[in-house]
Amino acid sequence: MSIDPLASSLHIAGSGLETQSARLRVVAENIANARSTGSFAGADPYARKTITFEDELDRAGGDTLVAVKTIGVDKTPFRIEHMPGNPAADAEGDVKMPNVDLLFEMADMREANRSYEANLQVVKQTRQMISDTIDLMRS
Repeated sequence: MSIDPLASSLHIAGSGLETQSARLRVVAENIANARSTGSFAGADPYARKTITFEDELDRAGGDTLVAVKTIGVDKTPFRIEHMPGNPAADAEGDVKMPNVDLLFEMADMREANRSYEANLQVVKQTRQMISDTIDLMRS
């Protein structure tokens, strides 16, 4: 941990804000493409994206931060739906649908949002503590 714990708190919370923001973008993309089929018969549809995190040492401040490690693709099999009129339907009228589970994505979005808000609260509290410290020093 760095010499200044308040600056360290801001730095750590800032890294949390960045990673949760990236997580929210990935979840939003998954939700937006939950019904995106391939553009022609037999084509693969949108594949759900995943995000993983890792610890990262900030050598300058000595803080352990969180960072995006990878944005990958979920290897779960695609769902098959019978939709004979769809341009992406095969000879039997089946269409490959994305491997996105909306209920899971909504839960993930809620968790990411709460984590983002918690980090934002840390930033707000730390800024208030810095402001209070400056006010005390003036008196």
